[in-house]
Amino acid sequence: MIAENLPALQVVVPLLAAPLMVLLRRGSFAWLLATLVSWTAFAIALALAFKVREAGPISYAMGSWPPPWGIEYRVDALNSFVLVLITFVASVVAPYARASVAAELPRDQHYLFFTMFSLCLAGLLGITITGDAFNLFVFLEISSLSTYVLVALGRNRRALLAAYQYLVLGTIGATFYIIGVGMLYLMTGTLNLADLALRLHEVHEMRPILAALAFITVGLGLKIALFPLHFWLPNAYAYAPSAISSFIAASATKVSVYVLLRFYFLVFGMPLVFGRLPMAQILIALSVLAVVSASLVAVFQRDLKRMFAYSSVAQIGYITLGAGLANEAGLTGAVVHLFNHGITKGAIFMLLGGVSLRLGSTSLERVAGLGKTMPLTSFGIVLGGMSLIGIPGTAGFISKWYLVLGAIEHGYWWLAALIVASSLIALVYVWRFVEMAYFRAPEPGAAALGEAPTSMLVPAWIMVAGCIYFGLDTGYTVDGAHRAAQVLLGLVR
Repeated sequence: MIAENLPALQVVVPLLAAPLMVLLRRGSFAWLLATLVSWTAFAIALALAFKVREAGPISYAMGSWPPPWGIEYRVDALNSFVLVLITFVASVVAPYARASVAAELPRDQHYLFFTMFSLCLAGLLGITITGDAFNLFVFLEISSLSTYVLVALGRNRRALLAAYQYLVLGTIGATFYIIGVGMLYLMTGTLNLADLALRLHEVHEMRPILAALAFITVGLGLKIALFPLHFWLPNAYAYAPSAISSFIAASATKVSVYVLLRFYFLVFGMPLVFGRLPMAQILIALSVLAVVSASLVAVFQRDLKRMFAYSSVAQIGYITLGAGLANEAGLTGAVVHLFNHGITKGAIFMLLGGVSLRLGSTSLERVAGLGKTMPLTSFGIVLGGMSLIGIPGTAGFISKWYLVLGAIEHGYWWLAALIVASSLIALVYVWRFVEMAYFRAPEPGAAALGEAPTSMLVPAWIMVAGCIYFGLDTGYTVDGAHRAAQVLLGLVR
């Protein structure tokens, strides 16, 4: 009975946990429940991924109303891969958050933090698993509203401004998305994503469909932080509590990219998006601008969290670049980079949380001599930086390898060269940290501070280990991404 209802439980478990935390208002209980919920969600995601691999896509009708009349939860090779990423990150961040939250937030806000964390997790999982366009919007708002609150809880007063900017741009993005969905509903009479894909072929008046595509692209572009719609991201990542910087950097934008991929390839279809419209050229151009400009801006940042926040804008550019290539290798690179960049950036922000806890700041000046005062933390950041650069033996190398293959397959040798060259820019900003941490003397008294608490350091190093492991053993990530790419291209169900 439980096995049959796993798709519903994937969302219901964290969703029901949130009001229970509010009722009891005990920070320690809220943390324990959030941790158990995250681990449970991870176990469910793994079970769903295994079932999809063995038996194909899963369709789950909510309330016994068969699709397309009722809301459908649908799990296939693409979103099962994303579900595993989200829940894995949550299951590692939740234990990490106890010490981090205790240091950064007043005690009376702890239960609120974990309530919003559970709601955000439920929203992201709902976005990923639902097969209904309007239900997707509902979960998009659940995850967004909870994230605005979480960002605003940051101890720096600028966190309030960051949350407000995020709220304004996020609301605009959600509005554009729902306008696009409304236009699709007017033209097709359905909100089921699979049914939409079928009925769009029967529509003869294409102008409303093209307008809907434009609205959805802009709306999701804001959620993704696709260049030049990325202005909310650096402040949100830099001033949010450390646990939330880690969680949203590793998962939130990745889920929005997933939604864009699903709409482009499985709802509107490649003949419309990439045949009738120049979306491939637009995506590639914006992605190249993101990779180059955001990486250059990162080089000149004086704060490590802002540096790696701008790096995220560049890394999102790699993902959308693979989508723009729209071939098997490019899409494999895009989907595998969802996972690889998620664990890499999660690891880096978790380690920076430890730096902030011990030094009170993540500015470059304060991390002088960090290699001596916090050697495990420093080495972990270096390994994460190597993955961002794409050094062989790290997860980031695998992503860029497939993106280069996708570019060469199209005959875009200049693009393949640009992917390699852009890694040199990443090398520059990672080297700035290495120089300060290993070639500068620590500040007086800094040596006595020591490493971050074990409860923060161990989860962070689990993510760092993932950066190396998935660079050496690609059996799960590349195989899963390849199957997802085949689903997007219509080669398999």
